[in-house]
Amino acid sequence: MTTKKHALLIFSKPPIPGMVKTRLTRERGGILSEQQAAEFFRRSLYDVSELCMHALIELQRENDARLAADPDADAVTYDFFVSTTPVDNVQAMRETYDAIGPWPMEVHYLTDAGATFDDHFDDAFSQLFALGYESVVSVGGDIPTLPKSHITQAFQWLDYFQSLGTPGFVQAPCQECGTSLVGWSANTPMDNQGVYYNTCGRAALDAYVEKLKETGAPSAYLMPVADVDEGGDLAHAISCLRAIEEASPAQGLFVPQRVIDWIDFMGFKVTTPPNENHDPRQYIDK
Repeated sequence: MTTKKHALLIFSKPPIPGMVKTRLTRERGGILSEQQAAEFFRRSLYDVSELCMHALIELQRENDARLAADPDADAVTYDFFVSTTPVDNVQAMRETYDAIGPWPMEVHYLTDAGATFDDHFDDAFSQLFALGYESVVSVGGDIPTLPKSHITQAFQWLDYFQSLGTPGFVQAPCQECGTSLVGWSANTPMDNQGVYYNTCGRAALDAYVEKLKETGAPSAYLMPVADVDEGGDLAHAISCLRAIEEASPAQGLFVPQRVIDWIDFMGFKVTTPPNENHDPRQYIDK
């Protein structure tokens, strides 16, 4: 029997006014105060974290069932990590999570370091690989419409690539040529250098694709999930969250209730200009 560890990583700042979601604020042309933007992010971070934990628990139960049926099967454990910087922010993140605890899983904390975002991201992954984790999947805290299935499928794809002897990569795009989820294994020839620290006009998604072509590592593509940076993103998220809430009884979807409650409290309504265009096909419009 082989023992393996996988880690889910949320790479995040603490939800402090003026530090997070600043493009949603009136100071940057948005519609929210700094306090409101931080509250949105705090609730989104909570909902994304709970969704991820539910996915990890589901994966853990599936592995435990396989192990019970076959004692020679791999024994896999899944852990939940939050990485932030600088080290002083770890306590702020810990207090953020403890404020509404207990959580379904233990929250582990890291401090990432580096000169660029790429360095920080690589440092967090490297720390987890050094701790013996075979694969790491990372998401941001600002994607409240993230499907739980993205987390389970990401780890399943990485396991599948490992079973073939060809360590791989998994990603889900965001809405602006970037990513909302990325993951790879300790032996995958991948890093973040030149991906997010954009000095040549290349989009993050394209940068990963170029690295994959150079190394030949296999990859899995999950459907795009929008993060929330600007007012239009927030409007899109609100409509999607309403649709998720409506479909949940039939599909068993995770409902980001904390964000939805905040939307209701704020009284936000999504509107679009009236569409008075008629289809020119005279036999259709009456």
